[in-house]
Amino acid sequence: PSVGQISVTSYPQWSNIETAFALVFCLVGCGGGQSNSQPGETVAPQPPDLAGTWKQTNSKSEDSYQEAVLKDGIITINWVSDGGDTKSLYWVGTYEVPKGATTKFEWTSTGDTEKMSKSLLASTDSTKDMKYDNGTISYSASALGTTTTIKLEKEGE
Repeated sequence: PSVGQISVTSYPQWSNIETAFALVFCLVGCGGGQSNSQPGETVAPQPPDLAGTWKQTNSKSEDSYQEAVLKDGIITINWVSDGGDTKSLYWVGTYEVPKGATTKFEWTSTGDTEKMSKSLLASTDSTKDMKYDNGTISYSASALGTTTTIKLEKEGE
């Protein structure tokens, strides 16, 4: 083309099927993440990480519920009220995570009865049966003659 003229190049038109195939091919080809395992090596499933803060999901009140903090093999459960401004100890005891990966397991928490004896709203039990089931921790809690199953889910997940 001479100066001042525009050259037009024509490209072949793709059908929707060809375009979709090209996109899938690019996405699959570009999606290969790096793996730390060697070919033929199986990576062992990891046990769930229970450490962190857990909040009751089945409370009948927005500003009154139970909250648990799990850290270094200790579970501390508080009654929370006033929208989080007031916390009273309910339970402090042990927690266990099984060695192999699993989505369901149970354990018996051994309570620190000395610490709990100093709290008016604390459990008087020396042990408490707890369950983990697909991201939910549950246990029975009693207060004023009423027993209910408390269900907790990890905050931020």
